[in-house]
Order: sequence, then structure tokens, then C-alpha cells
Amino acid sequence: MTDRNCDIAIIGGALAGAATAWHLARLGFGGTVAVFERDHGFSQAATALSASGIRQQFSLAENIALSRRTLDFLKETPEHFGHETDIGFHENGYLLLASEAGRETLAANHAVQKQCGADVALFDPTALAGKFSWLNTEGVAAGSLGLTGEGWFDAMALLAAFRRSLKDEPRVTLVNGDVAAIGSKDGKVAGLRLADGEEWRCGAVVIAAGPSSGMVARLAGLDLRVEPRKRTVFFFHAMERFAGMPLTVDPTGLYVRPEGDGYITGISPAPEEDGPADPRDFEPDWPLFEERIWPRLAERIPAFEAIKLQSAWAGHYDYNPFDRNALIGPVPGLSGLYAITGFSGHGVQQAPAAGEALAELILFGEYRSTDCSAFAPARIAENRPFSEKAII
Repeated sequence: MTDRNCDIAIIGGALAGAATAWHLARLGFGGTVAVFERDHGFSQAATALSASGIRQQFSLAENIALSRRTLDFLKETPEHFGHETDIGFHENGYLLLASEAGRETLAANHAVQKQCGADVALFDPTALAGKFSWLNTEGVAAGSLGLTGEGWFDAMALLAAFRRSLKDEPRVTLVNGDVAAIGSKDGKVAGLRLADGEEWRCGAVVIAAGPSSGMVARLAGLDLRVEPRKRTVFFFHAMERFAGMPLTVDPTGLYVRPEGDGYITGISPAPEEDGPADPRDFEPDWPLFEERIWPRLAERIPAFEAIKLQSAWAGHYDYNPFDRNALIGPVPGLSGLYAITGFSGHGVQQAPAAGEALAELILFGEYRSTDCSAFAPARIAENRPFSEKAII
């Protein structure tokens, strides 16, 4: 089979990979880029299966900066992709609730967010009850609400816009194929091989494979601390609709938000039940709804005592068990190998900005829009955890 060539190969064509390729082209990269995606319809991609939220309420300034940069990008999508592009951005905000045990952490995070320019406000239980009549504030000591710049959007519509634009780039090739090997020579990336035997020569490889990123790194003989963690999202109908309801996060970690004519909800598995998942397992965790979610929903929002479960789907976080933060930048051990993965649940909202930052690093040798130095994969080998407290 004839060898093919590109300057940069990106493994993973969903939001992280597509954004990186798009920004490389936008920034004037003169070489060629090939984006490899095995799931042509993205039916199992984290981009398609996520809750597609965007928030600024993190504990680390670096995460806030990535989300704020993405927010700017979302608001400029008509300029980037044409005025007919609609990504369905609902700017309803996030409402994060804290018990007495979490009140100080919520306040400390709020202070960081305000310093970073986020439009967020703290409320005591009385103020919360007055603002959200549907909310039961029993056991709630405080709440933090994103007033602007938070909500949810159609991640697949954004991905479609990226990929339509990439198809018009003469130096970018979108390849439907499964990468089976990453080759090297003299400690540098040399190329890759697809499952069908097709060989590609390249000088750089970007791992943007979401939950499969750890497995992709092993193709190069390297350990990248990313593993799939299964998460189930449930869709239900209720008798009542709450106008302007934010994505609401209970102190237990339960979240719920409007979606179409109903609501979606989910919660992370109990710590003792959470662990690496079979990447082929997309069966919803149905008992989770009856056992953990519905009782908490009914307690926090009494109107949800009477609801009808309609459907559910499961996807996977690209989970970084080291510190639950993204891995962005060069991967130690092989020159020319980069990563943009490990977001641990907030990849959809940060991928556009992270892709821009990584493209800058590859082209210019430095970050210009958003400094992602703190997310360098090298921190794992150096045992420098960079932990985010606000994980949903």
C-alpha cells in the first residue's frame, strides 16, 4: 500500500482534534495536516454524548481562562463559520449548591472566579429560595450562580461547523481510519500505521482521542494517564417547566438542566464503584436513576417527585486519575508527540480554546492566547499534581 505524507497527524477528529486542526489552518500553518477519526459518525464520541455545558465556576484560574476563551469563541461562531451557524447556546448559567461542609470552598472558588473576571454571584439560602421558588434549600448553606457566560450548547453543531470548514482547507485532510501504530526514529515521531495497513509519514502527532488517548499513547510505547470513565445521562419529562432554570448542581454532585421539552440529569458513580471502564461499554447504568438520582431530585426540587423517565445514554470521560485536569502539550519520551486530552468532564467546553493554545505552541513554540503551561503532561512524571476542586 502506498505511503502517504503529512506534517502533522491528529489522532481524534472530535472537538479537541478538529479545533486543533482548524486553529493550525487559521494561524497560517504552511504544512499539511491529517485528522484521523475511526468513528465516522461520532456516535460514541464524548463530544456527542456529553451534557455540553460551559461554565466559569472552577477553582483554578487556568481552567477559568480556558472556558472564558471558549465562551468568546462560541459567541463569535457566526463570524468564524457563517451567520447561518447556530450552536444553540443557552446562557442560563450554572447554579452550584454547597452544604455547610462545602461553603468555604465555594466561597474561595468564587473569589478566584471574580479575580478572573467571571460574572458570578454568591447567594445565601434565603436569597436562593427567593430567586428560585422551585428549589428546596434544606441542607444548603450557599449557592454560586453564573449570571452571564455560562449554560449549554449543541456540541455536535459546533463540531459540524469545524469539520465543514476543515473540508474547505486545501492543506487539511480528514481521514476515516483507525490508528494501529505510531512509529518513531531516533527518539522522534516518524509516522503511523492504520488498521487497514495504510502507512503515513509525519513529523508530529497530536493525541486528541478522548477516552482512548491512553491506549493511543501506548501505541508509541508511552504511558499517558488517561482512561475511560463511564457516565450515564438520563432524560425525563416533568409536569412543570421552570423558565430560565440554570444547570443546577446539588451538593451530592447530582446535576439537572432543561433539555428540549424535558430535562437531563446525571451523577458520578459512588467512588468505590468508579474506575476504568470498558471503552466498548455504552450501556446506560439504569439502576443509578432509581437508586441515587430520583430520590435526590425529588428532595432538591419537589416538583420532580412526579416525573417520567424517557431515555438514557452513556458515554465516557477522558479521565485523568492523577489530578483530574487536562493534559495539553508535549508528551515526554518522544519528540514531536503532543496531547490534548484528559479533561475529566470539561473537555467540550474547553476544547476550542485548548486547540487554539496547542496550535500556537506547535507553530510558535509558545502559548499566546491562553497559557496552558500548567497542563503540561510532564507534571505526571514529575509528581506535580494540579488539582481542580470543582469537578462535576
